[in-house]
Amino acid sequence: MAATTTAIALTLSSFTLRSTIPSKTFFFPKPSKPISLRRTFRPLSLTPHAKSSDIDTSFFDDVNPEEDIVFDPPTPPEGFTPPPSFDECPEETEDEIAAAYEELYGPAYSGVSVLGNDVYVMDSKVKKSSAFGKVKKEKVRDGFEERVVQVRRVTKVVKGGKQLHFRAIVVVGDKQGQVGVGVGKAKEVIGAVQKSAVNARRNIITIPMTKYLTFPHRSEGDYGAAKVMLRPAAPGTGVIAGGAVRIVLEMAGVENALGKQLGSKNALNNARATVVAVQKMKQFREVAQERGIPMEELWK
Repeated sequence: MAATTTAIALTLSSFTLRSTIPSKTFFFPKPSKPISLRRTFRPLSLTPHAKSSDIDTSFFDDVNPEEDIVFDPPTPPEGFTPPPSFDECPEETEDEIAAAYEELYGPAYSGVSVLGNDVYVMDSKVKKSSAFGKVKKEKVRDGFEERVVQVRRVTKVVKGGKQLHFRAIVVVGDKQGQVGVGVGKAKEVIGAVQKSAVNARRNIITIPMTKYLTFPHRSEGDYGAAKVMLRPAAPGTGVIAGGAVRIVLEMAGVENALGKQLGSKNALNNARATVVAVQKMKQFREVAQERGIPMEELWK
């Protein structure tokens, strides 16, 4: 009876174990050869067919590795004079350095030639063209300096989509009382700057200034929603202004002035408002001439 009970218990336990085994069982085949994780590499040789006996080592037979080798330079010939040291040479002047650079690389872009070359004559054999085959326009040499105030990307909505352009605001001036504000738009930034510079040269005005490089009197100007206030300043004050107003005054040559933007912050409108305020100014001699009185009578 006990034996029968033991057999039934073993059968139930084996059935329980078999029921816990998953339905998918993986069997790995036994390898025919033992797997070795160690891998053998053959040594890399540049001359696989060369032997150690083929290499000639007779050159090193007379060399003692323990002996210090001292380099013995050859004897200089008769009448040999060693060149002077670099530190002992006299310092070159700026003209000599400029002449050496001009001899190597040609005349400078500043228009100054030390060797007497004509920097305004372009070699006919050299073609100045861009990557797209367009002939580059030479920079206008009229004494006016250019300053880019702002470059913005503008989009125009058309029937087929949107057209992307760039708008540039440029101020030109000779820093001697003449200044101009221009705006231009093109598909490239360089083209927009060139167009705006041409437009600025068409709108050149003259700013009245005193001998202290400041305004003769205070003035205000507005353009659109922008309003600018200008005031004269004592010598040594400098240009106290910001944004486009400062650039316009600096390009005109004003060194002592006060400027304030009272309205919109639009750069183009502020620059044109500055031009409007300047155009309202008059010199003392102009006012005296209009009134028909001497200048001394203005301060009485």
